[in-house]
Amino acid sequence: MKHRNRRSMMFLNAQRASLVKDVYVYKPDCVILDLEDAVSESEKDSARFQLYNTLKSVDYRGVERWVRINPATTTYYEEDIRAAIAGGAEGIRLPMTETKEEVIDVDRLITLAEEEFNREVGSTMIMAAIESPLGVINAYDICTASDRMMGVALSAGDFRRTMNAKVTKTGEELFMARSMIVIAARAAGIMAFDTVNTDIDDLEGLRAETELIKTLGFDGKSLVSPRQIEVIHDVFTPTKKEIENAIHIVEGVQESAASGVGVLIVDGQMVDIAHVEGSKKILELAKASGLYKGDLV
Repeated sequence: MKHRNRRSMMFLNAQRASLVKDVYVYKPDCVILDLEDAVSESEKDSARFQLYNTLKSVDYRGVERWVRINPATTTYYEEDIRAAIAGGAEGIRLPMTETKEEVIDVDRLITLAEEEFNREVGSTMIMAAIESPLGVINAYDICTASDRMMGVALSAGDFRRTMNAKVTKTGEELFMARSMIVIAARAAGIMAFDTVNTDIDDLEGLRAETELIKTLGFDGKSLVSPRQIEVIHDVFTPTKKEIENAIHIVEGVQESAASGVGVLIVDGQMVDIAHVEGSKKILELAKASGLYKGDLV
């Protein structure tokens, strides 16, 4: 399912069985089992074996399972894809994505693996992580390179390094990249995810950063600690007031459209048919979070 709640995407070291087996208790929307940065060069093969067994044996109870493979520039990524597909992962996260050709190649390898392991062809999604200036420049081409594309994510560590950028609390060094990535995602009709916040003790800073990226239009955020989940979910989950306002707008605009009126006043605010999409998005999030059970979406 390409569109669902993905407020939180929690990275887990695929090699650490003790860390991955009970993560569902923290209720992230997604987990990303990591074969890349979290695994040393000498342990790539054993991590891949552990990944397969984890996917096959652990019940994540509805938490969506992604695998971050090694970059397409390495010798590992083809076997990473095979192990992820064989284990039944819902999606592949491709790191260090810079061109559409890399996505096309991963799409091809996923298809081969789906055929090999009797998975429905086309059922495995792709998420591309953008981590360099070239990736940002090519963001729209990357977002539209495959029908499997669920979303695109900013990964700030390498982006800052390749930009020679200074790390700031406010994230001003990431503003341009964030903006270009979310614009590309929206133009392509896919989701957009923000980078991790590595200061796991600064929950106030995390909240401020999450509110910023929500304002920019992002759908969710990657994270590294279960302590961060509650804050991220709180920011991205619609409030009771937002839900009620969205219901008023959708119902009001529908009634006005039926009577031939294009503009109306809802709770003192002028709204027109163009506001319906945003209100429906709020109701979709609310329904996915169990806070709305109506039929307007």
